[in-house]
Amino acid sequence: MKELLILSGSRLAELIRKREISSAEVVDAHIAQIQKVNPVLNAVVRDRFDQSRIEARQADEKTRTIPPEELPPFHGVPCTIKECFSLTGMPNTSGLVMRKNIISQYDATAVMRLKRAGAIPLGVTNVPELCMWMETYNRVYGRTRNPYNPARIVGGSSGGEGAIISAGGSPFGLGSDIGGSIRMPAFFNGIFGHKPTGGTVPNTGQFPIAENEALRYMTTGPLARKAGDLMPLLRILAGPDGEDRGCREFAFGDPLSVRIEELTIIDVEDNGWIKVDADLRNAQQKAVEYLASRGAKIKKTKIENLSKSLDIWISMLSAAGGKSFSSMLGGGKPINIFWELIKLMVNQSSHIFPSITLAIIEKLPKISPGRTKKFVEMGNQLREELVSLIGPKGAMLYPSYPKTAPFHRKPLLMPFHWVYTAIFNVVELPVTQASLGLNKQGIPLGVQIVGIHGNDHVTIALAMELEKAFGGWMPPRIGLLG
Repeated sequence: MKELLILSGSRLAELIRKREISSAEVVDAHIAQIQKVNPVLNAVVRDRFDQSRIEARQADEKTRTIPPEELPPFHGVPCTIKECFSLTGMPNTSGLVMRKNIISQYDATAVMRLKRAGAIPLGVTNVPELCMWMETYNRVYGRTRNPYNPARIVGGSSGGEGAIISAGGSPFGLGSDIGGSIRMPAFFNGIFGHKPTGGTVPNTGQFPIAENEALRYMTTGPLARKAGDLMPLLRILAGPDGEDRGCREFAFGDPLSVRIEELTIIDVEDNGWIKVDADLRNAQQKAVEYLASRGAKIKKTKIENLSKSLDIWISMLSAAGGKSFSSMLGGGKPINIFWELIKLMVNQSSHIFPSITLAIIEKLPKISPGRTKKFVEMGNQLREELVSLIGPKGAMLYPSYPKTAPFHRKPLLMPFHWVYTAIFNVVELPVTQASLGLNKQGIPLGVQIVGIHGNDHVTIALAMELEKAFGGWMPPRIGLLG
């Protein structure tokens, strides 16, 4: 049973189709692992184990009666779903206290597509309040802890997903990303994640959801313990659904067709504003050296406008318009920020401090519309510069974050370090988060792999290559997987 907890979703599906194992066995193994690790991690915040077991038995009946080639790609394989997605019968609070009694009556588009592909959701996973902070905690479910060291954060906002996948409780899961919410949890938890090209996957059925141009900045995508699952999952998730107006058709290539020796790797060691710790710089350098040994051409460079990542991200989101974060916190009416700060001081606010801080920050662009326009233009220029620099036969390696997974509450002292991931949302480029093993303290290392629009298969191919070279996900000691 332990072996089932380290296999990819694709491999589990293959074994189920061949009737070498049953879906019931696979589902039971993952349920048992969640029950074992979740009291420490607090990653899965509501389960549907009874229903999952029924669906697994139904899957096994289909395995006995339907030819293997006619079964869907992830037939009978368990997964988990980020709580901000609608999943029938599951809560959909997004960590907001006033939504704590909301139960989904339908499946979000991405959830529905995973189910049609044969996946069996085991439950929903924790998020920060309204999915807008890099540490996963809220007043509804509490705090999620890192499986490599429970004193450290799991990232946000797909933090529950990252933690439970890393701890062996799920082979893959569904996340969303508007500032790094797939990539930071994948990085901090030592797994793989993919932020698709903007507009690739419908965001329909999420709360909260972006509007206007920001529908392309916000991206739905997979997290997985094995890089090889990313492209099959992306193909299942991608394509317009008739509701998300930001979604477009993309014709993806095949990661297996990518030849490393034909690629140019752009090596960028930092953003020129926030320096990166030595162990992460060294890990990225080893990845660059390995790709060079495989025949890739290496180009080390600095990109000046990356130092303005924070201003660009805030300005482009502001220019896109839509509901204010403050009004979403207040259920349609902006919160009284001053009053909420007072309540927070006496531990009476239903909101967390980062949420109130963001409600303050979002007002800044309105104070200076000229400044906003300047940084929107700079963002558009940066998009063109990156596309030209990377090109159709290239990818960029770039830090995921300046440090390995920080200790709880530490991000409050360095609140803008997430700009390393956020900048790629507003330029709409595909990014794969790749695991590069562990440092001397046993904490995950990793790197972002950035491509041009529609070249998702290139970044995923490189993640698969680095997985082979550096070992990829290394099961943590929690749950006795390591």
